Amino acid sequence: MSDSKWKPIERLPLLEQGRHQALYESWRAAKRRLPLAKFTQRLVRRLSIETGILEGLYGLDRETTEVLVAHGFNEDFVPRTSTNIEPGRLIDILRDHEAAIQLVIDCVTKSRPLTKGLMHELQSILTRHQDSTTAIDGLGRRFEIPLSKGKFKHKPNNPKRPDGSIHGYCPPIHVAAEVDNLLSWLADYSSEDPVLVAAWLHHRFTQIHPYQDGNGRVARALTTLVLLRADLLPLIVDRDLRNDYINALESADQSSLAPLAEMFSRLERNAILQALSVERLGPVAGTSAAIAALTVKIGKRNSSELTELRRVNSVAELLKVQASTIIARSFEELEPALSHLGSPVLAVSSDGLSMQEAAVYQDEVWRSASEVEIFANFAEEHHFVSGLIRVNTASLSFVLSLHHIGREVTGIMQAIAFSKLGSGRFSLCSTEPFVFTHLSDLSSLEAPFATWLDDALGVALTNFIDRL
Repeated sequence: MSDSKWKPIERLPLLEQGRHQALYESWRAAKRRLPLAKFTQRLVRRLSIETGILEGLYGLDRETTEVLVAHGFNEDFVPRTSTNIEPGRLIDILRDHEAAIQLVIDCVTKSRPLTKGLMHELQSILTRHQDSTTAIDGLGRRFEIPLSKGKFKHKPNNPKRPDGSIHGYCPPIHVAAEVDNLLSWLADYSSEDPVLVAAWLHHRFTQIHPYQDGNGRVARALTTLVLLRADLLPLIVDRDLRNDYINALESADQSSLAPLAEMFSRLERNAILQALSVERLGPVAGTSAAIAALTVKIGKRNSSELTELRRVNSVAELLKVQASTIIARSFEELEPALSHLGSPVLAVSSDGLSMQEAAVYQDEVWRSASEVEIFANFAEEHHFVSGLIRVNTASLSFVLSLHHIGREVTGIMQAIAFSKLGSGRFSLCSTEPFVFTHLSDLSSLEAPFATWLDDALGVALTNFIDRL
């Protein structure tokens, strides 16, 4: 058991630029064509709910969460049994959180700089319906004090961990100087990967812990500010990710920012893929409207922009070849061991599928994509690479799908992998999709794609070997 002493914040470390830069560029071009108002509104509501759950301010069940996200913050939508606080108070707090995010959006729209004054304003809004908080002295002793709003802390707030050790945040006397450093360094990072910058700002702000309370919520609001200014989307740390989130922050306390940056990168990627999948056109009323919509669609299909976006198909073709080679090589290495059990059959094919097989694989992709609110577009060029192993009565089917994302051509594709044993059901082998775009440099994709595919194939083969 050892106490964690406060350390002054440090500059942005030299981390490898994220692999998703091509995705961000493709997203910025694609978003102009998407109806994102409703999607963004729901995203803001979900962020408003989850940010308070992460802090333990309230509990709220999933069913009520979805109702509030879809229809807005209204006390009538909150059953008393769905939360651990009074429903009216819950709605007050959620509206405060929503107002803080709206302030961030307004700041981006009006190019308002990030200053201490803006931080104070955010903290005041986020804690509007909170009158007191717990202060913690250097020995970890807790006592209740009135909550100062819009002012830096004047009492220590060093929490005691479950093991009895003390986590040290910045002493009140040094807060103003540390925030000055934070803002000064942030201005130097305008050309850096915005997701890395967001992770850095989030951690360094929480490392300072400048307010008596509301620090986590302000940090996530500042993360949103950085991402929106980079023309990206707010990311949501869901309640189910709380432990991973806290562990990533603690890794950053030990000078390893990479886990937090990687988490933020995954969340941003997922938000983009969901946004690309929103419905573009509502029901068409009348023949004239239908003809007009068709004319617009045909015009788009003939555009040079569409041709440029479809360059992603060439990247997919090369990844398909690479995948076929990797899977075949893995099967060859496995064959001698399987020969001791019987006469194994091992086969790899790409795109040479029957209509029935292709339909089954498409249904599997659609099912898994819909679970995470992503639209897999099989109207565009796509590929399946399949591998089969059969020995005695045991068999493994492994399938890789390369397909477009979005209801229209976006220039963005993803790979997912799934498998089944015998006549069982397919299940995902890849916990995360592999995303690439028309702007992706193939030479920079080959190594991470090989690693991603090897991990997915390893899951399938391990399950198969365990059943032998």
